[in-house]
Amino acid sequence: MEQAAIKAAIESGQTYLGIEFGSTRIKGVLIGPDHAPIASGDFGWENRYENGIWTYHQDEIWTGLQTCYAALVKDVQEKYGVTLTTVGALGISAMMHGYLPFDKKGTLLTPFRTWRNTITGQASAELSRLLNFNIPQRWSIAHLYQAILNRESHINDIDFLTTLEGYVHWQLTGEKVIGIGEASGMFPVDSNINDYNQSMLDKFQLIAAAHGWQGYIWDVLPKVLVAGEPAGVLTEAGALLIDPTGHLKPGIPVAPPEGDAGTGMTATNSVAVRTGNVSAGTSTFSMVVLEQLMNHVYEEIDMVTTPTGKPVAMVHCNNCTNEINAWASVFQGLLAALGVQPDMNQLYTAMFHAAAEGEKDCGGLLLYNYLSGEPVTGFAEGRPMLVRKPEDRLTFQNFMRAQLYSAIATLKLGNDILAKENVKIDKLFGHGGYFKTPEVGQSILAAALNCPISVMETAGEGGAWGMALLASYLVEKAEGETLEAYLENRVFAGQKVITLAPKDEERAGFEAFIAKYSAGLAIERAAVEAI
Repeated sequence: MEQAAIKAAIESGQTYLGIEFGSTRIKGVLIGPDHAPIASGDFGWENRYENGIWTYHQDEIWTGLQTCYAALVKDVQEKYGVTLTTVGALGISAMMHGYLPFDKKGTLLTPFRTWRNTITGQASAELSRLLNFNIPQRWSIAHLYQAILNRESHINDIDFLTTLEGYVHWQLTGEKVIGIGEASGMFPVDSNINDYNQSMLDKFQLIAAAHGWQGYIWDVLPKVLVAGEPAGVLTEAGALLIDPTGHLKPGIPVAPPEGDAGTGMTATNSVAVRTGNVSAGTSTFSMVVLEQLMNHVYEEIDMVTTPTGKPVAMVHCNNCTNEINAWASVFQGLLAALGVQPDMNQLYTAMFHAAAEGEKDCGGLLLYNYLSGEPVTGFAEGRPMLVRKPEDRLTFQNFMRAQLYSAIATLKLGNDILAKENVKIDKLFGHGGYFKTPEVGQSILAAALNCPISVMETAGEGGAWGMALLASYLVEKAEGETLEAYLENRVFAGQKVITLAPKDEERAGFEAFIAKYSAGLAIERAAVEAI
């Protein structure tokens, strides 16, 4: 769109805003009528490990939201010379899962327990057996049941249980609702009715009551909505929570809040059956939309849904680029000691390009990026480490290639199960920071999963852009128009896509690495026990 047309769209409220609370960054993306990003803003934050819990402080949620939005408003002002006061619709997304319980007064009863925590092993195992359905440790229901088993003092004061985006949406609109994709990471859902699985709710209620819980699961969970359904409007108080200056007007329609899995599917046009995507950032996960449910229950595979309720097989790994980020800081420190202040984007690009030049088997190097636990491989805690034999070839290039291999190694192990189940995939898209340097991460993932990987020009925009698209769908959809049709025909038609097929030499190199990686998990276990 031309500059004048964008300015007119902003002034007339024909734009859409998506805000996503990611693991390391809160990002806002504003899109125009043609669905292309026209402005953005962000705020960097980090989870804290306090009293054995991975958490973010409650006040940081609002400080981060306001700082992110203020940066976006500044971007709009600088680019188009206009103050942003309204949008056609907006939506809130965040990292999925976790535990945010509130009492009747709206007081948070415990510090926010994020997806990264692996403290619900007993609850996860018992619920998985009871429901004959894989309940991962990070799911909200596992956190609730573990708190009940632990007889934590707050459990009988719970009036409402939600996730991060559900909490923010509630404060902005007054509505205790959740998008079905995010709901499916709280409690199992039934895609036939687009709601929580009723028989499983009954089973949970019985076992929770037997352990002394006085609450009712039907009452504490948020209401489930699918993409395109009204989820409330921005209240006056909500508008001030986003923009304390008072310029943002209330009354804006708000889309159902969705998790980063759902917005990732949307941002990669991967909501139709036999499509899938891989999100690779601080954590990594793959999502494949199934034609039918799988024959078996796997601990490594989570069953969630698209934003419209279609069943999705999800492989979620807690650790991805965190160790790459840590080493980027080390290299930055080295350069600073030499009197060089590098641009971090250039530094990351150099690191990834070095990986592309490394030996295909990393010169024999073995690396684990487990900053935290990794349920897919059975770890409650992690210890990042590099292991090598004396004869292995430690170079910067091999070290970086091992970093990129390690970042997706656990994801590969989980996806091998889908291959054994003969799950059909027509298209697999990559998005997130791992793919920001052209072709490098994309080529490695293709080798790891042994299938072509596609990346779009908008891959770097990620979930905030996906949430903005869901907000636009809420307002723009025609009668009976599905999300799949809306994305395919209105958003992604003509989108430039780069597809890389796996190369035999790289695939053989990754297979050599993953064989050593699997055998060496015993070393990682020994490190967890000893250190």
